[in-house]
Amino acid sequence: MSTTLLSISIAMAVGLLLTRLRVFKKFNLPDVTAYLIAGVLIGPCLLGKLTAFIGVPGLGFQSYEELDGIGVISDVALGFIAFSIGNEFRLSQLRETGKQATIIGIVQACAATAVTDIGLIIIHFLKPGVLSIPAVLTLGAIAAATAPAATLMVVRQYKAKGPVVDILLPIVALDDAVGLVLFAVSFGIAKALKTGSPDVFSIIVDPLIEIGVSLVLGAVAGFVLTKIEAMFHSNTNRLVMTISFVFLTVAISMLKFKAGPVKIGFSPLLVCMMLGSVFCNMCPLSDEIMKVADGWTGPILELFFVLSGAQLDLTVFSKIMAVVIGLAYTFFRAFGKYYGTKYSAKLSGCDGNIEKYLGITLLPQAGVALGMCVTAAELPGDGDLIRNIVLFAVLINQLIGPSLTKWALTKAGDIRPQTDETLHRRERKLDEAQKNGKAVQK
Repeated sequence: MSTTLLSISIAMAVGLLLTRLRVFKKFNLPDVTAYLIAGVLIGPCLLGKLTAFIGVPGLGFQSYEELDGIGVISDVALGFIAFSIGNEFRLSQLRETGKQATIIGIVQACAATAVTDIGLIIIHFLKPGVLSIPAVLTLGAIAAATAPAATLMVVRQYKAKGPVVDILLPIVALDDAVGLVLFAVSFGIAKALKTGSPDVFSIIVDPLIEIGVSLVLGAVAGFVLTKIEAMFHSNTNRLVMTISFVFLTVAISMLKFKAGPVKIGFSPLLVCMMLGSVFCNMCPLSDEIMKVADGWTGPILELFFVLSGAQLDLTVFSKIMAVVIGLAYTFFRAFGKYYGTKYSAKLSGCDGNIEKYLGITLLPQAGVALGMCVTAAELPGDGDLIRNIVLFAVLINQLIGPSLTKWALTKAGDIRPQTDETLHRRERKLDEAQKNGKAVQK
């Protein structure tokens, strides 16, 4: 028996069951929060450790190495998330919000980095032996990253529609490109401060090449997918082809190679976003195909969040300085995101609801930030501290962020409460189903 498959099945079942608990219904918490908590419960820190102790494999993930072994699931899920967000880049819509989304996306990311840098530099002067300037610069750059997955899940679950959602999804997509550049520059400077030898290619050239080749690869894949889709007349076949292309682009985007002093790599999120963007603008049936694809990808996205929760390391709470600096990092990042969004939205002529609530929806942080942590581990002497701080912040932002996103979209009017008529109609359907079930039994 495969213990990994058993753990996965239990994880998905626990995640769904938690959404039915009274506490989640009472506080109207989004499903993504339940999935993350389910992951924490069955992860190596809790149930996984217990099952390892009593010698019963398969009831929980017993090690982070086991989770790394099924990391391809998370890679594929992120690919589909990016593909779905890319489908929001329709030219008809970008003519209305494109300029505003670009301004806000760049300003809020830079503001989060700047405010986090300033706040952590103050801590550096108070505790110079604990937090170095290179670590400050690296953490500030990581602060720019936003998690597109949690945001998209909340939007899908509550079928959110409105001006805030229209501008939110393009900003989340742009955030990846801006964050990539900010991290490359800041981390390059941090390494130069440590080694005393700045590397111009890694600071400036590499990130620009990564963004460029990612967009080109995604555009080519989107063009080819559109042409191939025209050869099929069945939605089932079109869906299979779409899914296979997302798998293909995720696989290709993991390739890395060197050309002289230049490192060439791809950003899977940017590649899949560009794939979705080109596909939605060129394929006349893209709306219909995406509706079918959304139903197919639901279980994958649930599993992605459960695995994300399992990967959160609760041992960071035992490291006092990581907790203290993590709280400061979380506060400074939120402050920069919120006010950077608020004032850039005002300058670009957005309405009041976007100014007031958009920044709150950009607080979730996960996959991209954790990916940056892997690179940050190369920083001599500070890698472990950076990892612990970001892990702590991700834990807080992932558990609280989706609920704040839902609250903000509700306040903005993009999530509308269900009418009494809708609720009564559902109750009647359930009553009819129960009566039919009893009749069959008799």
